[in-house]
Amino acid sequence: MLSALLHVTLPLALCVLLTRCRLFDAVAVDLSYDHYAEQRVEHLPAFLAMPCNCLVNLLYIITGVYWLLRGTDNAEPEQGRYLRQVFAFMSIFYAPVQWTRLAVLQRAPAVLDQWVTLPIFAWVLVWIGFIERGAAGWRVWHAAVLELLSVLSYGLALLHERGFEVALGCHVLLAVYKGVRVQLTHGDARTLRNFMFAVLSCCGFVVLKLLDLPLARYRIFQRFTGHFWSKVCDVTQIHFSICFLTNMTSRTKKTR
Repeated sequence: MLSALLHVTLPLALCVLLTRCRLFDAVAVDLSYDHYAEQRVEHLPAFLAMPCNCLVNLLYIITGVYWLLRGTDNAEPEQGRYLRQVFAFMSIFYAPVQWTRLAVLQRAPAVLDQWVTLPIFAWVLVWIGFIERGAAGWRVWHAAVLELLSVLSYGLALLHERGFEVALGCHVLLAVYKGVRVQLTHGDARTLRNFMFAVLSCCGFVVLKLLDLPLARYRIFQRFTGHFWSKVCDVTQIHFSICFLTNMTSRTKKTR
């Protein structure tokens, strides 16, 4: 667990430092409450200015802690436990990143919020690579290279206004493609169910976030807005992705 913690916190700390430099001044990010459908509550402190969109971040922490402390079974290899713990820490640390962005509305937290999304999706690719190769064929440097490429892909945001969306879309498509491939090769009905829930949650995350302002015309989306529900979908996406990958890891270990 300590190894997983260090491998998440050190790169995150480096990204935090880099976002403070002027390199990302050209990145297109939203820095006003007008971007969100939820109305700001003026008498509340900044970290609760939009209560629902702020407090929903607690779900990331709860989900991360659940998977971090979840007991292991005999079928889970040591490397699989490490992969699960890294994913759990990523979920835990994403909460304060998103929360800080909403509280201060400054460029650095907004850039960091976008940036750290990419290696979280890339970790799915890393884990599937371990499942396909097995413990004997998997190397730590495979994960390091893939995560580094994911982090560097944020450079697209410097080249074009929609560069981040392009990078994120590629990450999502690759994760779904690799998930389908490993499901067809090693999966069963249980892993298929988890995979489908993860994909549906991903679709909800994207669609509800894009429709945040249009949905606010309807009363049911004026307090619990599209952005709020997109974050709920994001949390369920993380949960079912870990379910899928954990079960798949145990299955492949047994068959091997």
